[in-house]
Amino acid sequence: MRKSILLLLAAAAAFAQYDQYGGWTRLKGRKTGFFHVEQIGGKWWLVSPEGNAFFSKGVCHVAHTPESDSSPRPPDVAAWAKETTRLLRLWNFNTVGAWSVEEMWGTGLAYTPILGLAAAGYRDLWLKGGIPDYFSAEFREAAFRAAERQCRTRASDPWLLGYFTDNELRWGADWRSKESLFDTYMKLPENAPGRRKAVEFLKSRGRTPESATEEDKAAFLELAAAEYARVCRDAIRKYDPNHMIIGCRFAGYAPEPVLRGVGPYFDVISYNSYNPKAPVDALARITELTGKPTMITEFSFKAMDSGLPNTKGAAKPVATQQDRADGFAAYVETLAESPSCVGFHWFQYRDQPKEGRRLDGENSNYGLVRIDFTPWETLTKRMTEVNATLEQKRAR
Repeated sequence: MRKSILLLLAAAAAFAQYDQYGGWTRLKGRKTGFFHVEQIGGKWWLVSPEGNAFFSKGVCHVAHTPESDSSPRPPDVAAWAKETTRLLRLWNFNTVGAWSVEEMWGTGLAYTPILGLAAAGYRDLWLKGGIPDYFSAEFREAAFRAAERQCRTRASDPWLLGYFTDNELRWGADWRSKESLFDTYMKLPENAPGRRKAVEFLKSRGRTPESATEEDKAAFLELAAAEYARVCRDAIRKYDPNHMIIGCRFAGYAPEPVLRGVGPYFDVISYNSYNPKAPVDALARITELTGKPTMITEFSFKAMDSGLPNTKGAAKPVATQQDRADGFAAYVETLAESPSCVGFHWFQYRDQPKEGRRLDGENSNYGLVRIDFTPWETLTKRMTEVNATLEQKRAR
């Protein structure tokens, strides 16, 4: 009985450190009624609507939707969302990350929609790595339509942390294509705005497409990234002047010309990384280039003792659930001490199906919970302990 009482008192004391949004009441920023960023004590912080320091401790893809025929779906989605929110708060998370279902928005956790502004007019950008013509009227019009549809009704919601503009756009050679953005634009029709812009840009530098150097291509990449980010900023701000733009979720460390291009238009630079160690040097460099804070918006560890194949999906498998827990702890504690980083979002809430998800066959043990929604207790217990200490570690 005495042990139970002590645990309850400890939990109550920990809960008292936070406002209703998860802001840490021991460190103050400005109270604006919405989430925003500030530098406090030489480090970047998010600040809750109530004016308290906020370090985003999130989970991506909090979803009940089946990823395969064998994935069970809860019979009562509203009850599932309520219970899932309770568990995430119990495990000391405060944010619902990208790809989460709308039933999780407004349940008592900050949330982060992906608007898909580039994807609004171009299908399968993430899968196929297409590059929109960011200088075209079609891109601008599609982005504004998507922003109006998704931002207007949320402009007054204090639980909205901020908007992701897109997910893992291709900015050059990667796993989807070996072409640079410049080379892709030069394959557009001669009257396409992006191609005309590239030719005019080269002419201003005394070059032709045939004589373009790598330096020219990098400079044009910065110009295109800035146009993308400016249009996204303008579209969001037209319908929602209150909430942050928290990046386009770069697929790893982005080309530096792209970082320089988007820096003036985003409030936070978001970055997905599946390295086993937190990329703090890269985060510091991003802030140096952009003047903006950073956030890791996907990372994870998957273990071979889960019974899942772990053959498809990012990150190399570790051996055990204890290794997952240790990896999480080391990763986020390092991030918490990074002056540039304002949070992290673990990928993902639920394990992927053994036979692979329909989208692309991923079959990995990324979940906080199993496919039947039962928690991986070794992992979630460690998350509960570590998450409760991060703001204090950061404020040192």
